[in-house]
Amino acid sequence: MTNGNEIFNTPGTISAFGYEILRNDLLADLLGKDQHDILYWAGKMIARKYPLATFEEIIEFFEIAGWGTLTVDEEKKQEVFFSLTSELITHRNQQKKNVSYQLESGFLAMQIQQQIDVIAETYEEQSKRGDKVKFHVKWDLKDPITKK
Repeated sequence: MTNGNEIFNTPGTISAFGYEILRNDLLADLLGKDQHDILYWAGKMIARKYPLATFEEIIEFFEIAGWGTLTVDEEKKQEVFFSLTSELITHRNQQKKNVSYQLESGFLAMQIQQQIDVIAETYEEQSKRGDKVKFHVKWDLKDPITKK
C-alpha cells in the first residue's frame, strides 16, 4: 500500500492471542461501558491519520491491519454495504464472544466521509451464522462537511 507510511511495510506480525488480549480484554476493561462509543471515535481518528482514496485501498488497509477480509456487498446512491470475514471472527463466534466491531465501523464511516465530503455513519451487524460482520454505511448528500 502506498500511503507515505512506512508502517504499512514494516515486517513482523502479532499473534492472534496477543491481539485478542489487547482488543477484547484490556480495552474492554479500560473503557468499560463507554467501550463502543470510544472505539467508534478511535476508528474515525485512525481514518484521519490514514486517509484512503478508494474502496480498494480501504479493503487493502483492513488486510494489512489484520482486521480481516472486507468485501463490498452492495453500493447504492447514499449507502454501501460491506462484509468482514476472518478466522478471528469465526473463532469469536464459535466461542460465543461478544466483541465490538465499532473500531472498524468508525474507520469505515470516516473513510467514506473523507472520500465524498458528506457526514457518514456506519451501523454494525454481527452475523453469528454467517461468521461475518456486516457494515452498513449511510450518508445524506444534503449534509456536507463544512470546511473551516
